[in-house]
Amino acid sequence: MDIDMIEISKALSNETRLNILLWLKDPEGNFPPQGGCLSEPVDLKGGVCVSSIQAKANLSPSTVSNYLDTLQRAGLLLSERHGKWTYYRRNEDTIKALAKFVKKEL
Repeated sequence: MDIDMIEISKALSNETRLNILLWLKDPEGNFPPQGGCLSEPVDLKGGVCVSSIQAKANLSPSTVSNYLDTLQRAGLLLSERHGKWTYYRRNEDTIKALAKFVKKEL
């Protein structure tokens, strides 16, 4: 898997964006139960609603949306839309490739 180290480095250069990735490593421990507002049960695959991330970060919705977009463009997050809600989770494939790159190349 090819990764864009420049985009990843930019994405991780902000403390809150880094914290979002850290929080999403343990979504059950860092966020309230998810999916309660959905009309039927859905496998969220560990995804967390934007509003929960925004509440934990204690930042404006627009700032958090911008941060999530930056992390997603870098390949560090995946998103799924369920109804009018978007759920984000870590892209473990990219994170593993990043760890491999750092171990091998740096």
